[in-house]
Amino acid sequence: MSVRIQPTAQVDEKAELGEGTTVWDLAQIREDARLGRSCIVGRGAYVGPGVWIGDNVKLQNYALVYEPAVLADGVFVGPAAVLTNDYYPRSVDPDGRQKRGGDWEPVAVVVSEGASLGARSVCVAPVRVGRWALVAAGAVVTRDVPDFALVAGVPARRIGWVGKAGVRLVERDGEPGGGWECPDTGALYDEKDGVLVERA
Repeated sequence: MSVRIQPTAQVDEKAELGEGTTVWDLAQIREDARLGRSCIVGRGAYVGPGVWIGDNVKLQNYALVYEPAVLADGVFVGPAAVLTNDYYPRSVDPDGRQKRGGDWEPVAVVVSEGASLGARSVCVAPVRVGRWALVAAGAVVTRDVPDFALVAGVPARRIGWVGKAGVRLVERDGEPGGGWECPDTGALYDEKDGVLVERA
């Protein structure tokens, strides 16, 4: 399975694309970016210099992933979602001179295994989105998101838990405050001190 790049896409010769990856129309992948196997980069999506992306990652149309972001295996980035990289953005310095690449220090958004970022969500770096977490459409993430958390709003706050299928978990009868179940897969989870873990 070879790499597929549409003619209107721009992929820098120093970018690395894994086997089976597809890059659609008008997407741009910058120098030293690394994409794993079987990734999909949608129309108009942007991947910044040195961004690291794992296997089986989907970037939907017009998603913007700025360096030095790190996306683990199985991450989903919805349409027009933005991963920022500057905590104190300014076009000019205090003296009015336009800032260049060396005039500021980029900070990363890290998205962990299996997590999903909904359409038009924004992750304000530096921030980490936990394993299998789900960021709702339009949410603005300004602080770390726990594993399996469902977050929504501006700023994003946890409103529930999700399992690996992305379905909202339900509390199990007879296990108040601690036992959760995925209605789709039947997988069981335990919560303690605001942390959710899957039962073995």
